Amino acid sequence: MTGSVLEAVRAGGVLSPSDRVVALVSGGRDSVCLLDVLVSICGASQVTVLHVNYGLRGEESDGDERHVRELCERVGVRCVCSASPGAPERGNLQAWARDLRYARALELSAGALIATGHTASDQAETVLYRLAASPGRRALLGMAPREGRLVRPLLALTREQTAAHCVARGLAWRDDSSNDSDRFARGRVRHRVLRGLRGVHPAAEQNLLRSVEILRAEAAVLDDVVEVALAGRARIALTRLAELPVALARLVVIRLAEDAAGEPVAAVGSRLGDLLELGRRGGSATLEVGGGVRAVVEYGVLRFTRERPLRAPNEQSLELPGAVEFGSWAVSATVEPAVAPLLADAGGAVGMLDADLLRGGPLTVRAWRAGDRMRPLGLGGTKTLADLFTDRRIPRAQRASLPILLSDAEIAWIPSVATAERFRVRPDTRQVAVLRAERA
Repeated sequence: MTGSVLEAVRAGGVLSPSDRVVALVSGGRDSVCLLDVLVSICGASQVTVLHVNYGLRGEESDGDERHVRELCERVGVRCVCSASPGAPERGNLQAWARDLRYARALELSAGALIATGHTASDQAETVLYRLAASPGRRALLGMAPREGRLVRPLLALTREQTAAHCVARGLAWRDDSSNDSDRFARGRVRHRVLRGLRGVHPAAEQNLLRSVEILRAEAAVLDDVVEVALAGRARIALTRLAELPVALARLVVIRLAEDAAGEPVAAVGSRLGDLLELGRRGGSATLEVGGGVRAVVEYGVLRFTRERPLRAPNEQSLELPGAVEFGSWAVSATVEPAVAPLLADAGGAVGMLDADLLRGGPLTVRAWRAGDRMRPLGLGGTKTLADLFTDRRIPRAQRASLPILLSDAEIAWIPSVATAERFRVRPDTRQVAVLRAERA
């Protein structure tokens, strides 16, 4: 079995011996198998392991981290274990964990590949979940073996094969107790839907995976048809769009929107009728289609635009008093006696914090990171920065460049967004740290 797993991965063509790889290793059988395969093909010196301890399962989570550390020491691989911030109080917990995991991997990768342990079993569950959750052919295409620097070397293997590989190699793994639960949608797909399909036909999972392979091949043909319809252009006349078969017109709209966004744009194909209506009105018009993407019609021609996110500036240290440049921002701090006029609200671009609570050391100025949370003044609880940005109507494209000020790793102030409850100015405050952030 060991040989067949390595042969299957090599045949997949997503890895070569010269690749540097950051492996996402949870400690489960698939990720343990992934690590062993990466070391066998690329060599231990080329592999870095990232393990994120979300702390969601108490001692079990800590046990996973210890197991990954011991495994990395055994095979001679660099191991980076990252503790996550507190989990969000609401929203999609698994999506939050995934975004955090990939964000940390990107920070660590420095141009290397990022490898996950997704298997054919995960592929089947993903397709079924997407079919239930969203319409469109993308659901039927599943996960690709490679997307940019993200690779899934085990995608042709089942969980039974990865387990057999680990047993043959004498590699222990950890079982995540939450995988047995129906709390999350993926667990319900695994335990109810797939089990039910196997009851209909014993080869249901294999047939589903084979269908994905066929549809991927057919999707490549459809992509060629779309290329012909667009003739290499990033726009199309609405009269021409209206002449196309509806299915092809939807694919053209999806291609144009996703090329502008650089990523999938949810349900944009369903806006075909709205886009054609813009052309009937005449003149120039725009339509927001989601994800920060805008359809623009000018003189009967349709194109899509997206405001590009600004690059996150490098982290800075701000002395009290002192000043630093943070990308296009000038950030400064002064320390003043606490007098009544100073305590008045000075607007979002000026922050006022209790200087004594800042522990006297320099503040850190950095960009926001996935999973960042703070306890904003007046809200009575913690909130993710993503939610705060949405509440304050901060455009997505501007969030990466916004200065976030921290005291001893705790978010203290974000200009025009929030001040942290813990650092607020109180009646007994003696000194006030006055923070200013202005675009240079």
